[in-house]
Amino acid sequence: MAENSAIEWTDHTFNPWWGCTKVSPGCDHCYADALDRRAGGAHWGARAPRRRTKDWSGPVKWNRRCEKLGIRERVFCASMADVFDNHRSILPDWRANLWSLIAATPHLDWLLLTKRPQNIAKMLPPTWGDGWPNVWLGTTVENQTEADRRIPHLLDTPARARFLSCEPLLGPVDLRRIVLKPSDAPDRGKPPVSMNALSGWYGGYGDDASRIDWVICGGESGPGARPMHPDWARSLRDQCTLDRVPFFFKQWGDWEPRRGFACPDDLPREGWHHFDPECSMRRVGKKNAGRLLDGREWNDVPDHERTMR
Repeated sequence: MAENSAIEWTDHTFNPWWGCTKVSPGCDHCYADALDRRAGGAHWGARAPRRRTKDWSGPVKWNRRCEKLGIRERVFCASMADVFDNHRSILPDWRANLWSLIAATPHLDWLLLTKRPQNIAKMLPPTWGDGWPNVWLGTTVENQTEADRRIPHLLDTPARARFLSCEPLLGPVDLRRIVLKPSDAPDRGKPPVSMNALSGWYGGYGDDASRIDWVICGGESGPGARPMHPDWARSLRDQCTLDRVPFFFKQWGDWEPRRGFACPDDLPREGWHHFDPECSMRRVGKKNAGRLLDGREWNDVPDHERTMR
């Protein structure tokens, strides 16, 4: 549990349990796995049991303060786990207790981020209906492969708001051309079609209620961090701008962009990465790399009234 979280796009973090299993390239350098190991835990991997946390009092306190002040705050759940993990050690009561806590804190907007959106529908509470007003469902998208695989599952799930965390962004992603399998397309049996996940439209069909409401973008930090090409981040920003979807640039990660081949020949090449003749990246650390994309911060967040549509 963390009040006043250091994560730029949330106010608080809350972990109902610890532990997860790596499922895709974005997990390769998982900060939560490393933190768990430093803390002496053993909660990562298919054979590792998840551990339920003890202190669940924070969200109740935050909700009480928000109600008194007439404000809303965002809670990221969970930074050290996956709410929709189907590991056998996660008892049904754990998730039922979490849904009860979320229902009891209506002045908080709960951000449930998963790499397993295919599991969401079967783990929702019986009263979910078209979505609870204080729950935003999200999935991680680090490359086009995961975008095409995960986003259709997210959009198939009823929700008041849906979001993407494109962090760590490991390649270009076109959210306006998500490939649908024939089974997902309106005319089943025909060749795959693409959809615009930011507008909800595909092949003459569309549903404004089934779209992405928010996109978060960021590079990777920590040991083994991989650089993010600036054009990948710019592309996501421009796609969101075209479809009027809020865009949040979280960070560059450990690498900052330098125009051209910026490493002098007489200096060691360690700490540099060259994508192409026009773009080099220098490893300077997360704090030094900062959050500016083309000279400004991008901090757009959906307003609550929009998510209540």
